[in-house]
Amino acid sequence: MKTAMDTDIQYLPGVGPRRAALLRNELGVNTVGDLVRLYPFRYIDRSTVQKIADIHPDQAYIQVIGTVLKARLFAKNGAEITAEQVKYNLAHRLSVIIGDDSGEMEVVFFKGIKWMQPRLVPGSTFLFFGKPQTFNGRINMVHPEFDAPDAARSGVLTGVYTSTEKLKTGGITGKLMLKLVSSALELVLPTLEESLPDYILQEKGLVPLSFALRQIHFPTDQNALAKATYRLKFEELFYLQLSLLKQKYIRSRNAVGFAMPRVGEAFNRCYQALPYELTGAQKRVIKEIREDLKGGHQMNRLLQGDVGSGKTMVAVLSALIAIGNGYQACLMAPTEVLANQHFNNISKYLAPTGVKAALLTGSTGAAARREIHAGLQDGSIGLIVGTHALIEDTVVFKALGLAIVDEQHRFGVEQRARLWSKGAGGIAPHVLVMTATPIPRTLAMTLYGDLDVSVIDEMPPGRKPVQTLCVGENKRIAMYNFIRDEIAKGRQAFIVYPLIFESEKLDYKNLELGYEEVIKQFPQPRYQVAIVHGQQSAEDKAFHMAAFVAGRANILVSTTVIEVGVDVPNASVMVIESAERFGLSQLHQLRGRVGRGAERSFCILMKGYKVSKESQKRLDLMCATENGFEIAEEDMKMRGPGDLEGTQQSGLPITLNIASLARDGIILSDARGYASHILDLDPTLEKPGNAVLAAELRKDKYVRKDYSKIS
Repeated sequence: MKTAMDTDIQYLPGVGPRRAALLRNELGVNTVGDLVRLYPFRYIDRSTVQKIADIHPDQAYIQVIGTVLKARLFAKNGAEITAEQVKYNLAHRLSVIIGDDSGEMEVVFFKGIKWMQPRLVPGSTFLFFGKPQTFNGRINMVHPEFDAPDAARSGVLTGVYTSTEKLKTGGITGKLMLKLVSSALELVLPTLEESLPDYILQEKGLVPLSFALRQIHFPTDQNALAKATYRLKFEELFYLQLSLLKQKYIRSRNAVGFAMPRVGEAFNRCYQALPYELTGAQKRVIKEIREDLKGGHQMNRLLQGDVGSGKTMVAVLSALIAIGNGYQACLMAPTEVLANQHFNNISKYLAPTGVKAALLTGSTGAAARREIHAGLQDGSIGLIVGTHALIEDTVVFKALGLAIVDEQHRFGVEQRARLWSKGAGGIAPHVLVMTATPIPRTLAMTLYGDLDVSVIDEMPPGRKPVQTLCVGENKRIAMYNFIRDEIAKGRQAFIVYPLIFESEKLDYKNLELGYEEVIKQFPQPRYQVAIVHGQQSAEDKAFHMAAFVAGRANILVSTTVIEVGVDVPNASVMVIESAERFGLSQLHQLRGRVGRGAERSFCILMKGYKVSKESQKRLDLMCATENGFEIAEEDMKMRGPGDLEGTQQSGLPITLNIASLARDGIILSDARGYASHILDLDPTLEKPGNAVLAAELRKDKYVRKDYSKIS
């Protein structure tokens, strides 16, 4: 049923087709409801009127009541245009001197002069509102708003809306936005239906929706604004979590999974042969997975763990539980390098168990491929490690019971779906998704709200911290000397660049020039330098990578293609060129490539000559902590959830208009707990009191293609 909120924006008084096109293209506002849900991003206190003598240029916004003393027009060349010569097409600037009993100041206009000049005549008095600045040693305001003097009201907070150059040029000013929003509220509020049941408003102490919408746009005071803000944030996060948890509930109730009650001999043999004790976090996570596998419902679990925290070991033991119950397991990795690395590590762990493992990638030869296909079909291969090659139609399992996906955001959803369809007897396998990209808890609850989340938040004992240093260009020679010293001790080094080809706009180091410089500094035959980047053929990349992994090359010059997975225990130095150009998550991932061996390791952040405050803050944080989750939290605060490395592809289930995953973690946790409590009492939202909730969840924005069975 259509409501006033669904009215096309062009039919709102004051909009029309031209402005509607601008609002659509610039702000995504298609309906009156979209405009009502476009909230101010800050507020200006317009309750204070200042004296001109008290104004200083570092103030954000000011209001003065001033009388026009003089108004003059100037041409582009600076010459004054007299009253007899007025031709508005020649006028470049309107300069108006205003005064009060404390002093005088200039206000300047470059646009709309034809309409401004006839109003701003000497002797007229207005309330001027704008941002002060200095020009030629004098205070002035450029393009202030001006109104009748009695427009100054006490206690008025004025909302400021997102704007763009095109909106301003098209005449959609801040003042007009306020008028349009006011018209929109007049249209929708009389027939607005409450979007939360009464019992939730009472139990959570929330103000009604109509009050919240009016006060968020036109607050009467700070207290009313705070209540409106809390109501709207809670509602957004509550519905987001309710939609995810309901989906999770339906899945857990309906998704039949293979029951795996036994641990099995292979698991015990592997566990007993481990050369070290598992960390408490690894043991806890294995226990959580074990409980899932026993239950008879399909497991959908996300395993988060920092680089080097021991996720692979957990994956192997989980696979051995499946194998011990007569099923097969697969581990899918995003690159051949990572698949090879996993296979080599896993083969060592499986040696005492008698379980046969195989590796299937795009490089696997035809004969070996036929042998692997046969082994998977007859069940003699218990664990297969591979890349996208695992999802080919020719790959058929005898009894696939567990699918493990590493760095899942690098696979498309449809690709993963093809893997799940290979489960034994048409039943989807248990799913374990692993990521080394630490995701803040609030973001994980949202991106993976319909998965169970396990976190390995403890590092294996004996792993030495990586010493991180941030240095400028003046230390470059010292940096090269340091690498030479490390190579002399038998170690290796990574040097990572942000670019592949020269960019005219950006002045920072790029890979091509960098490679030439590194070769000059580290000449053959004494040194061997390998290079890896995204423009190379797969063969070239594999050749150079293999040379570095095997120790034949001392230095690997690279772009961020080595960010995920490469394991070279002998590498003790990671140099990141133009480090200020990288995000925190990326810097942390790159640093994780060293510190994997027994030796002390170093990460050197090389910064350029000009570094912004934000960039320096990132670099300082990298030097201060190695905790990936701490870094991820800070990263989200700085950049927003949509930009976080490894999460862009996932996207948020709905658009948040007012709530922030970075800043509203407490409200999110409360909303999730409350949504869970409601579903415990009424899992299908069939009770009459929850009709409003059920209706809201049927709206398009919550209806996602159901990928819950495929992570």
